[in-house]
Amino acid sequence: MAAMKTPGVYIVEKNAFPNSVVEVATAVPAFIGYTEKALNGNKSLTNTPWRISSMAEYHSYFGGVPTPLFGINPEENDGYSVMYERKHTLYYHMLFFFSNGGGPCYIISAGSYNDEPDPGNLTKGIETLLKEQEPTMVVIPEAVNLDEASCTKVQEAMIKHCGYDMKNRVAIFDVFNGDKTRKDENAGDVITKFREAIGSNYLDYGAAYYPWVNTSILQESDITLLNIKEDSFELLKTLLTGELDKMFPQSDIESEQKKAEEKKALYIEIFEKIVAGTDKNILLEIHKSLRTICPLYRGILKDALQTINCLPVSAAMAGIYTMVDNTRGVWKAPANVSIANVVSPTVNLTHEDQEDLNVPLNGKAINAIRLFTGEGIKVWGARTLDGNSLDWRYINVRRTMIMLEESIKNAARAYVFDPNVSNTWVNVKSMISNFLNGIWKRGGLAGAVPDDAYSVHVGLGETMTPEDILEGIMRITVLVAITRPAEFIEITFQQQMQKS
Repeated sequence: MAAMKTPGVYIVEKNAFPNSVVEVATAVPAFIGYTEKALNGNKSLTNTPWRISSMAEYHSYFGGVPTPLFGINPEENDGYSVMYERKHTLYYHMLFFFSNGGGPCYIISAGSYNDEPDPGNLTKGIETLLKEQEPTMVVIPEAVNLDEASCTKVQEAMIKHCGYDMKNRVAIFDVFNGDKTRKDENAGDVITKFREAIGSNYLDYGAAYYPWVNTSILQESDITLLNIKEDSFELLKTLLTGELDKMFPQSDIESEQKKAEEKKALYIEIFEKIVAGTDKNILLEIHKSLRTICPLYRGILKDALQTINCLPVSAAMAGIYTMVDNTRGVWKAPANVSIANVVSPTVNLTHEDQEDLNVPLNGKAINAIRLFTGEGIKVWGARTLDGNSLDWRYINVRRTMIMLEESIKNAARAYVFDPNVSNTWVNVKSMISNFLNGIWKRGGLAGAVPDDAYSVHVGLGETMTPEDILEGIMRITVLVAITRPAEFIEITFQQQMQKS
């Protein structure tokens, strides 16, 4: 208070309330992957975390959809198989994210569609997040597009970043080859391989999901003749030529047979144009004609569409985390929730199949995506990879604790360099207690009364020694009872004796 040297009236204002704790955002994922462009005007955004909140903004800064190319391989008995090499799929994952409740997020472009997928570029993107405090999730859905060793390298970097470097965010993982069963003769046991590859450090900062899903992100109109690799045109011509006899069968009537032969000749001429690699407009006209009349061609496009639409679920889970956080709170487990834009899981899991996924001996739980008759496709698990830890078994417990820690840490900065005395201790304790009381009232902490849900301790003889005060250290201890999901519900039935 200023010295009073002149007679008069002086006003003194005193704060009646302690500082408040502002709850930090809990659902801000950071996606790393390849984009069509990365520009803010003329400024490059490559390897620069950039915040967006919609697909419209994504289009503005990072461009549009890649052109998925697939090849056609010959099979026995004049059959075929579709071969699609996954490279740049981040755009599809962003559609998947926003369709499942996604909101504000960060995009880190690791390169353009002209670049080959490289684990080095993706891990560089992780490093750029070291200076960003807002992201709470790290998602790299394109990691599974790499080879197995490179995918492991990227995923190890993700969990180290979350659990060692930052400790304020979690990583959402996809299982490499997660579209296959655990007994696939080529891929082997994909779950065991993932568990062995991910290691044993910082497991409580990661959650993994299996299997991949067949989505409806791309529609039939999105796949045309332009999506077929040119080196497959010759085989396509051979397959379509062989289909002509089915499209225009032999007729005993001479005039009809003549018309059939003329149509065959016309379509053979059209097939020659495909092989010749004519311009795009002509190819699109041919595509429209073939899709209308040729069942084999429609079947090829349908198989390609299903292959391209097969996606891992990490981006969708980031959207579900966001949706659950916004509607129920970060303390609600992100499970027993339907996934939008999904047709079916690539692997149908039974209760027996999920036993080892959920409660393995090594504790590395994998959350299942399951189909339930009459209910649809649901997320059926909410565990971290540290399933043997009673502290950090559940993803909502880890994420709730991150939210509490970050919120209180940010608020406590206001008291740095304040006197380390009882008045400050009272203010700090009141500030934290008021914040935790609000969380408890919203259902984020367990307990019938506030004393059962949380307690805050600070003071000389309680959390600090005289030496701590001399060294300028204020120690605060916060105890919280975080809600845990009712993962296993047991209902007991017993007969009773007739009473009347």
